[in-house]
Amino acid sequence: MVGPEFVLWLVLPFILRAHPGADARFRFASYIDHHMVLQKKPAGAVIWGYGISGATVTVTLCRHQETIMKKVTTVKTYSNSWMVILDPMKAGGPYEVMAEQTFGGRNLTLKVRDVLFGDVWLCSGQSNMQMTVSQIFNATSELSNTAAYQSVRILSVSLVQAEQELEDLAEVDLRWSKPTSENLGHGNFEYMSAMCWLFGRYLYDTLRYPIGLISSSWGGTPIEAWSSRRSLKACGVPKQGFILSDFTAGPSGHSVLWNAMIHPLCNMTLKGVIWYQGTYTIARSLHSLKTGVRPSTMAPTGRQSVSFHLDLSSIHPRDKQTVAYRLHLGARAVAYGEKLTFQGPLPEKIKLSAVKGLLNITYSQQIQLQRQDDKIFEISCCEDHQCKWLPAPMNTVSTQTLALSVSSCRGTPVALRYAWTTWPCEYKQCPLYHPSSALPAPPFIAFITNQMQANHKVAQ
Repeated sequence: MVGPEFVLWLVLPFILRAHPGADARFRFASYIDHHMVLQKKPAGAVIWGYGISGATVTVTLCRHQETIMKKVTTVKTYSNSWMVILDPMKAGGPYEVMAEQTFGGRNLTLKVRDVLFGDVWLCSGQSNMQMTVSQIFNATSELSNTAAYQSVRILSVSLVQAEQELEDLAEVDLRWSKPTSENLGHGNFEYMSAMCWLFGRYLYDTLRYPIGLISSSWGGTPIEAWSSRRSLKACGVPKQGFILSDFTAGPSGHSVLWNAMIHPLCNMTLKGVIWYQGTYTIARSLHSLKTGVRPSTMAPTGRQSVSFHLDLSSIHPRDKQTVAYRLHLGARAVAYGEKLTFQGPLPEKIKLSAVKGLLNITYSQQIQLQRQDDKIFEISCCEDHQCKWLPAPMNTVSTQTLALSVSSCRGTPVALRYAWTTWPCEYKQCPLYHPSSALPAPPFIAFITNQMQANHKVAQ
């Protein structure tokens, strides 16, 4: 089944808290609760929990006291867990989910109410994902704008690390809730992610059906901590000795956050996952996270991941609205199959004209020059077996092409890069955008031949 692709420094014991009013041996999983959102069709939502070994568990879905479906299972001996997969349900609600355990002539019943069906998204990453609405631009206005979004439900995972994979969450900071100014703006880096909330709100404005948002993030953590050991091994990431940034402030051990904050969600049926990562994580390790949460290891919902550059200046940009908007465009294109532009223009062809001393770039989309910048493009110039990066000033620009001057290179230009620095431009002031002005051209690096199809690498 499946789930993807922060609280103390001590490893907490694995404690499963009983659902209120339930027998301590019979309970739902920690994140199955009142006000939750379950994944709608075409996937079947997973309901699971713990009980007495060998007991029979009957799960009933009801609406207005009418039984919609029943599923029966048995508590497994080796794990004391039980699980059912509901028939695919269309978006809507509210419903009531009831689980009844029968063992030795004794029955115990659990209920969760106000359950909606819609799309469930997991939001993870570092401090930029962890920032709350109280920390962003127009916080007061944003916190007051919740009444129209009561079908967007939120859940925040506690900051926990573990050396071994946990089956259930040890703790939840914010149980499934309707959005309020209090739980969205609880404090700095506490409770609900602003990025996650805004992303879900944009999706709801488009889809107009329930959205479930799960925030599981911890600032100052390397991506190796979020990746499973299997993924790290498959990607060839060394067990120890990877370089930590000065910004690393949270747990850095391999897989400790995957074990405690992601793996426990692997029984959950999700629509997709969004990730907000700092610039110092190496691309290979980012791939290891994607590998760990690919659909083959998660519930069958056709999940996909999308990553692209969100260049907005400063290490903690307060403009989370723009980031969330761009990210929701990516989700609509990748996860929902909409035909829309969600990423800025990338090179399609690069041609070197040595006679004229120009490098001509043809883009995949129309481009709009916001401002002149003679340093943001650089060429790798090689001579006598030595290479160095030199500025390639902009020369001429048209609807879909751009010419750069490479006359400063006395040797051979072998590569081209764009915006390939930590802070390539000021807030929303990069030179190239899509004509809509909403999507900047992503940073890239590409090799140069006399005429070539662009084989570029986009900055993660």
